[in-house]
Amino acid sequence: MTSPDPTALGRERADQLLARLAADDGPGADAVLADVGEVRELVYVGAALTSLARSESRSLPPAQRAQANTRQTNLGAVRDAARNDPAALRVWLRRSAEELLLLRSLQAAADRIAG
Repeated sequence: MTSPDPTALGRERADQLLARLAADDGPGADAVLADVGEVRELVYVGAALTSLARSESRSLPPAQRAQANTRQTNLGAVRDAARNDPAALRVWLRRSAEELLLLRSLQAAADRIAG
């Protein structure tokens, strides 16, 4: 029996987390994160969120992109401080997912303004 691909599983969990937060389901988002037990698995979820955030921030207007980059740097410091603490990594993941939803709302606003 083969074990699931950790990268794919991280992306799936990141998608679940984002869906719960977008639906304003905080307890559901916490449940998604609570189901991820090991530091290694938490890091894969974070990698998926970071990849999405970096990718999606590229299409923002320059000032918003610069602010997003600063927030990503700050989130990296939170991650680094959390290193081997699963509870602290879950806080980082939730903040990272919330940041991604913010980026999406900023992009939607920029798109509306651009017409």
